[in-house]
Formats: sequence, structure tokens, C-alpha cells
Amino acid sequence: MITYNDIYEAARKERYAEQLQPLQKNFIQEVAGYLKEKKEIASKEDNEFSDVIIKTKKQLENAITIFKELMLRRRKKLLTLVLVAAETGISKQDFENMLSLEKELFEELMKSIDLIDKKMNEEFNGKKEEEKRNELVVFNDDVGEFMGLNGEVVGPFKKGQIANLPREIVKILVDDGKAEVVQNE
Repeated sequence: MITYNDIYEAARKERYAEQLQPLQKNFIQEVAGYLKEKKEIASKEDNEFSDVIIKTKKQLENAITIFKELMLRRRKKLLTLVLVAAETGISKQDFENMLSLEKELFEELMKSIDLIDKKMNEEFNGKKEEEKRNELVVFNDDVGEFMGLNGEVVGPFKKGQIANLPREIVKILVDDGKAEVVQNE
């Protein structure tokens, strides 16, 4: 069972160390159990143990604050590791000291950075974004139902109505004078 001193000591080590510090694999569950136990004691209304209850409430508040600080420090270190890994390609530093949730976060952040890097490189190298597939049109006349590109029923549309339609259909409607493209300004 974890104690207040264990939580305090973990936070203290994390505060003064540059690298992620090792924690028990079930550290979060242990802290949750500890906090639950302290909440139960603090919620009792016995006058006999009022000093004990006051002390327990204070210890509970402090434990929550220390735990939040610990997790925040670990998150900051994790973000630094993600940035280093993104620049150097080395992504396993401190991996053994991460909790399973932190490993998951690390992997997701690395995927996000990789995706953004790819998009940035595409833009930097002059590749255009995929052309818009749909366009906004306003109808000049009433138009009845018609078949769409995938065989689906499209319409009917009333004069003045605005619709977002595939470019191929828009071209036909505009060429027939039935609609006009709404200009983005």
C-alpha cells in the first residue's frame, strides 16, 4: 500500500531530476486507492476523532496537490522527450521509466508530429492541397430531382436555395444556367 511519504518522495525525486524517474507500474492505481481511503476517513463526522479527521483532510489535500504536481512535471518531461525524439529520431530514451499511459501519450504525440512534418514538407516542396471536391452554388431556377455521381438521388432544389455539391455536378448546372457558384471572399 502506498503512503503519503511515497507520493511526496516520488514528487521530490521528479522535481530535482532531469530525466523521468521510475515509478511502480501500478502507481496511479495505488495513489487512487490511498486517496479513496483518506476521503473515507475525512468524511466521517465523529467528534472523538476530530483532530485525526482534520489532519487526514489536510493530508488528503496535500497528497492531491503533490500528485498533480508530479504528473505535470512528468508530462513536461515527456513533451521534451517527444521534441528530442522528433528532431533526432531517437525515441526510446527514458521509455522504461514511463507509465503505460505515458508510453501511449508519447506514441500518439510522435504520430502527430510525424503527420505535421509530412504536411509541412509537402507544402514546402510545392505540393498543393488536394483540390476541393465540392462547391457551394445558389440556384437560379427550380431544379427537380436528379441522379448524383454515385447513383444517389439529389434534389429537388428551389430558386435561391444554396447547396454544396460535387464539382462535376456544379459544372453541369452552371453550364445550363440553372445555378451559379457562390464566391468565397
